Amino acid sequence: QVQLVESGGASVEAGGSLTLSCEPTRRGLRLFCAAWFRQVPGTEREGIAALYFTTTGTTTYADSVKGRFTVSRDNAKTTLYLQMNSLKPEDTAMYYCAARRTNCLGWRSTADFGYWGQGTQVTVS
Repeated sequence: QVQLVESGGASVEAGGSLTLSCEPTRRGLRLFCAAWFRQVPGTEREGIAALYFTTTGTTTYADSVKGRFTVSRDNAKTTLYLQMNSLKPEDTAMYYCAARRTNCLGWRSTADFGYWGQGTQVTVS
């Protein structure tokens, strides 16, 4: 079963930056849409950024992170990144990457994403 592995979570001060990475555990799988979600205990998982992973590289963002976070991929289209700048305490959450074989329409819902990572914790104080 293909899974995704995130890394890069840490504790940082407000105003700081972090870069999260996400890779599949098995190569060669054509994943069309890749996204980042975050979740605070007791709340629903929130979609914050998505990217058309194997085609145009078009990106889209939730208003809560627009202008501060950047989602990208490497040239080999094997790794997904989330560059997070100007971090705020309200960005504290578990961050998950997700992927699916369909386009990114309706990407903010978790329902159509079949591949998930285990999460990486980001704490901003």
